[in-house]
Amino acid sequence: MTVPIKAAGLRLARLDLRDGGADVARHPDIVALARRGAVPDPAVQVAAREILAEVERGGSMAVADLGRRFGGSLADGRLVLRRDELAAAGDALDRPARAALITSIEHVRRFAERQRPASVVTEIVPGVEIQRRWVPVARVGAYVPGGAAAYPSSLVMAVVPARVAGASSIVVASPAGPEGAVNPVLLGAAGLLGVDTLIVAGGAQAIGALAYGLPELGIEPVDLIVGPGNAWATAAKLELAGMTAIDLPAGPSEGMVIAEPPADPLRVAADLITQAEHGPDSPALLVTTSPAFADAVESSVLTLLEAAPRREILTRSLGEHGRIVLVADLDAAVAVANAYAPEHLSVDVEDAEAVVADIRNAGSVFVGAWAPESAGDYATGANHVLPTGGLARGCGALAVETFGKFIQVQRITRDGLLALRPTIRTLAEAEGLLAHAEAVDIRFRDDPLPREAVHQEEAVHQ
Repeated sequence: MTVPIKAAGLRLARLDLRDGGADVARHPDIVALARRGAVPDPAVQVAAREILAEVERGGSMAVADLGRRFGGSLADGRLVLRRDELAAAGDALDRPARAALITSIEHVRRFAERQRPASVVTEIVPGVEIQRRWVPVARVGAYVPGGAAAYPSSLVMAVVPARVAGASSIVVASPAGPEGAVNPVLLGAAGLLGVDTLIVAGGAQAIGALAYGLPELGIEPVDLIVGPGNAWATAAKLELAGMTAIDLPAGPSEGMVIAEPPADPLRVAADLITQAEHGPDSPALLVTTSPAFADAVESSVLTLLEAAPRREILTRSLGEHGRIVLVADLDAAVAVANAYAPEHLSVDVEDAEAVVADIRNAGSVFVGAWAPESAGDYATGANHVLPTGGLARGCGALAVETFGKFIQVQRITRDGLLALRPTIRTLAEAEGLLAHAEAVDIRFRDDPLPREAVHQEEAVHQ
């Protein structure tokens, strides 16, 4: 049963599942929440496809024109900022901003350096070796949201693991603000990170510029596009996924808190508000075993909203997407979390590690009273580009592995192929692909494998 709570103009939905038992994750309301998805509205998808077609046909002129129509352009009309200008912006940063960025970059790098995969070789049988060789992506395109707000932290999260992976070229796209300028801290961050080029554009046209390149401006297409964005950027990434590699579609930022007494209700309320602050479509959920604690948290939310600078956005986000889910015990809370698969999950209970041990679906987990989600957004070194919309059931955070791939290298000697020959022929004949078998047999045309040897080898493999 969903019961709306109304106070000071704010409505939160309260979902009481204390009688749900072991099947709490199958409750229709939880199933509905879990199926929210990160894919944009179909109408946005169609419009993004049309924008991409314009960019493919018109190149930089089309991107500039789309920027004038939809916003995100520089006031002076320039479309591209080069490395020297970005480096100068890095030098111009004030001391606190520079120090904070350097600290964040170093922490992200330290975590990322432990992620770089190693190449390995496996001997299957004598004479047959397979190498799984790690190769970084050559050209990376990173989209960084902008416009009304700037996100230099997201730039750090995209570029640092790409650098650690070994990407040779990094192009960033980010829109200018309403006044026609790019945030100076974001520009400075790009300079500190050694970004090659910044395309000043937003939405689908920015994604198109990364994917198709701007040859007339000396910018080649990228091999991989990463980074969060609005529905238009996400729709464009999905449209291009068959041509250009992407990380994952990103929906609205979202957070869930599992908490119960003796947790501080004010602290929990602050963690809920943290995610709601991202935008009016950002879900924030509290899962708790205590109705009294839920009341206290909701009261604390209202108290914090009184002084919140983004009160209008917060009130809308919490009113439309805020939830309080009551469950019988912490096992049920874990079941709800795993079904929902939140982007951010905070665990604020007495035995937090016992709860965390059972979490399998979450983008990033924050453990205990001293782990606010904002620490991960800016300073811990964990990546904050995370799966949303339930995608945490199948994928994880942006990481070094995102910026490379494994090439399979197969080395086979004559004796190795001889050992494989009966298997190849038998399966090729079963599938009717006789040319596959002939490609092996022709190598032994002067030394045919007797039929009885084929049967003998088959018996060994059985």
